[in-house]
Amino acid sequence: MYEPIRTKSVHTPADHADDFPHRSREEELDIQLAGHLAALLAVTDELGLGEAGDRIAEQVARLRGAPPARHAGRTGASAPALHRRAHALAGRALVVAASRADTAAAILAAGRMDAHAAAATTRLVGAH
Repeated sequence: MYEPIRTKSVHTPADHADDFPHRSREEELDIQLAGHLAALLAVTDELGLGEAGDRIAEQVARLRGAPPARHAGRTGASAPALHRRAHALAGRALVVAASRADTAAAILAAGRMDAHAAAATTRLVGAH
């Protein structure tokens, strides 16, 4: 009643599936952590926090094997909004750093979270 399928299915694994490189979980976490830190670096540079930016750039360079491109692209966001964004990015970096047991990056991320939380609180308190 039905004619058998004579061609390979697109769902059939390739004969040479091992021909392309696979990344380990550790490598994937390195890439993810470097991405979160690079995003944090962009916000940090926009806020004009040079010394903190330098420390973040060191960690990005360690993870990527090359220094990150740095420029202070202006988004036009307010300082409190930038601090909230930086706090969130540092939190993401902290989670990934903790999962890969990267103490240096975890300490840096936690410190940045504290600094941005304090800056946001100071601005809120000063606004009243």
